[in-house]
Amino acid sequence: MITNNDITQTMKDKKNNSSDKKKSYTKKPTNKRGDFKKRPPRQGQAPLPKVDDGKIRLNKFLANAGICSRREADVLIQTGVVEVNGKIITEMGFKVSDTDKIVCGGETLRHEKKVYLLMNKPKGFVSSLNDPYNRRNVVELLGKLKQSVIPVDPLGKDATGVLFLTNDEELVKRLTHPKQHIKKIYQIATSTNVSKTHLQQLINGVDLENGLTKMQEATHVGDGENKKLIGVEIHSSKNNIVKKMFEHLGYEVSKLDRVYYAGLTKKNLARGQWRFLTEEEVNLLKMTTLNVKI
Repeated sequence: MITNNDITQTMKDKKNNSSDKKKSYTKKPTNKRGDFKKRPPRQGQAPLPKVDDGKIRLNKFLANAGICSRREADVLIQTGVVEVNGKIITEMGFKVSDTDKIVCGGETLRHEKKVYLLMNKPKGFVSSLNDPYNRRNVVELLGKLKQSVIPVDPLGKDATGVLFLTNDEELVKRLTHPKQHIKKIYQIATSTNVSKTHLQQLINGVDLENGLTKMQEATHVGDGENKKLIGVEIHSSKNNIVKKMFEHLGYEVSKLDRVYYAGLTKKNLARGQWRFLTEEEVNLLKMTTLNVKI
């Protein structure tokens, strides 16, 4: 007859046997990632310098050409629609030089690098490239910039502030498309006080020779009784439209300063100075124009 003591003893024996088996197994030591030691540099031998051969990755070239983003360029390369010197390239990381002929989807691409600039435009410079009077142009302020850039949404000769310039023609088309609603903010100074009635009229719309144009916001920004300083927000891309709207209502504009354009401001940028946009700023500009098909 099996008793409770027998059951207890059997369970103890099994436990002891299990412990013995675990003890008999010895795990082989493995080298962890941090165990390896770097070989010390040889004495008297300088590290080899990195050689810049002037080549760039094919996906970066496609992105610089304004075709697509780098990630999208990888897809184009993998699908076999990109040719270099007549040969289809599907290799990731393939590099090209200035002398290579790159064709994407049957279209030969130019090698000019896409650049994106932000300028705090000074007074007295025109920003139109086709000036019949040959006046001083904002491109003169760019110095020895190799690329030929286009001022987007140009400011008048006496206007100041945020001015975006680029050689990315695709982005220029998107930013200036009639269906595009790019946010712009201006500060205007007039020779006389602006009435609240006229501010509301600017918001309701002013009918000019090129149609009805509305401002999204128009408000006094001066101190106390000063009603000559006005802040406005407008999304229209019509040329010199802000000044025309005020003049239509009988006001003489003595100052027009653009302080905001499509997320860009003139912060830390002195009058007449310019800088390259960051990659984040460029991506933001491109994202804001994706809703319009060209």
